[in-house]
Amino acid sequence: MRDRLILLSGWAFGPAALQPLCDALAEQAPHLAVDIVPLPSEPEPDAWLEGLEAQLPEHSWLAGWSLGGMLAAQLAARRGERCRGLITVASNPVFRANDSWPAAMPADVFDTFFEAFRLDAEETLKRFCMLTSRGGYDARTLARQLQVTLAEQPPAALDAGLQLLARLDVRAALADFRGPQLHLFAERDALVPIAAAEALVDVVPDAEVAVLDGAGHGLPLERADDVAATLLAFLREGEDG
Repeated sequence: MRDRLILLSGWAFGPAALQPLCDALAEQAPHLAVDIVPLPSEPEPDAWLEGLEAQLPEHSWLAGWSLGGMLAAQLAARRGERCRGLITVASNPVFRANDSWPAAMPADVFDTFFEAFRLDAEETLKRFCMLTSRGGYDARTLARQLQVTLAEQPPAALDAGLQLLARLDVRAALADFRGPQLHLFAERDALVPIAAAEALVDVVPDAEVAVLDGAGHGLPLERADDVAATLLAFLREGEDG
């Protein structure tokens, strides 16, 4: 039986944003079966986890980018031994900063972004692509590429995703999951501060925490080969263990 890796996409982006990473994984590890699972299009955020759970095969590795990583963490904790291991990419345990987790997007910045989305979703999504591309080698080109990969979801579904980003705290899920974990951060991420990488070590001291130098939040698209190599090295360690 082939090992299987499930990739969960980030907020607002469809499977196309993760296709370069999927292709890089296929080239570097032909034995690995990789599936990209888009985030749900349900307008009710409380239904998202159940919707994802119903789609995922048993005993697979779970990986997620940004919001997808937060949801993957919850799913891994729920599945326990039925999850081979957990990988998050540019994903913060808490996206909107609070007193107990300041290493995140400032609350006022997030709230302003959320309000702008509800007033003008199209323009706000363009801005989100720019923020996602910031810190990369060629931010302007990456922003254009990201705009092409935006998910064709109704505004209500995207709103639900923002509601999840505002309230999710997956620290307990990360601590509860006993399988191997890799958390990959980007050095120049404009959405997930690099300070989150250091703070995460206190939450899951046995997990592997890595930082990709010279990368921004859009690293699965722009730095697909590097991300794939990092993920595969971790998977090999898990298989050997």
